[in-house]
Amino acid sequence: MAGFAFELVSPEKLLFSGDVEEVVIPGIEGDFAVLKDHAPVISALRPGVLSCKDTKGEKQVLFVRGGFADVSTNGLIVLAEQAVPLTEMNDERFAHEVKLASDELASAQTEDSRRLASERLAQIETLRSVVRH
Repeated sequence: MAGFAFELVSPEKLLFSGDVEEVVIPGIEGDFAVLKDHAPVISALRPGVLSCKDTKGEKQVLFVRGGFADVSTNGLIVLAEQAVPLTEMNDERFAHEVKLASDELASAQTEDSRRLASERLAQIETLRSVVRH
């Protein structure tokens, strides 16, 4: 299968740059897969699992916390607030993510920001339970 260009960038570093066959993204409105010749789209990300399969069939799975995905005719760029290989997401890391989300919820000033923070906390808790199994 022919691939397309994909870059995964976090504030710390470029995590991936190369040709891939498929990327599954945790979009704010649900997970979606990007394949070659996908229609252009921009989506916000929610905390969740991003997976990509390169043109050699090797798969990478990462936890991403927020950001944006930009699908264009040139390929896919994901700008993640944070991206960590799922194999590195241990109890300590999840506890840190839960604390960040809890602090965000506690300091929320509006109903909308409380709802978003509550959703983020629930998503991280769900992801933690899935990863543990």
